Amino acid sequence: MKNNKIMAIGIVIAAAIFINMTVAGKAFAHCDTLDGPVVIDAKAALASGDVKPVLKWVGAEDEKEIREIFAKTLKARKQGAEAKELAEMYFFETLVRVHRAGEGFPYKGLKPAGTDPGPAVKAADKAIETGSVEGLAEDLSSEVKESIKRRFNRVIEIKKHAAESVADGREFVEAYVSYVHYVENLHGMVSGPSGHHGSEQEKGPEASHAH
Repeated sequence: MKNNKIMAIGIVIAAAIFINMTVAGKAFAHCDTLDGPVVIDAKAALASGDVKPVLKWVGAEDEKEIREIFAKTLKARKQGAEAKELAEMYFFETLVRVHRAGEGFPYKGLKPAGTDPGPAVKAADKAIETGSVEGLAEDLSSEVKESIKRRFNRVIEIKKHAAESVADGREFVEAYVSYVHYVENLHGMVSGPSGHHGSEQEKGPEASHAH
């Protein structure tokens, strides 16, 4: 039971780190790279002539658009090497754009193959490849524990001098709010519904709430 809880917390925290880095603008868009899972499935679909592998990446409301573009892409691929390349790239870009829009994120173009997805994504993917998430969950749980301790210790230290001046009081409030929001958001992600790319509750441990 304890191990299951640790694993569950670790998985959610992994998602939190992923989302937090995305919101902060770090460059590791996992689904919009030419060697990312969306484009990999798109290439497989074109190779087989079967659109089904890519439909899971879009919502039901966007399926018609993707089916139509897929059919046009298959036809264009027969018109020569240049037409094939252009048609495939347009299909990749459309699929990724629609996927990201469905998740509430903007499309900023396809990134080249080999783009570093960042440590969180690498670790999450490795766990899937190995079939075990225990190591990832334990590592992330330890990191979060240390992060909470750092914020807590800062609050306790600043609190000692909070009443000495307005400036000291403001410094305490800033540290206190940061600490409480961090814990609040972590708890919300652990106890709330899981999602992909970020529901409002999953915008990361540093997301700002009214306090």
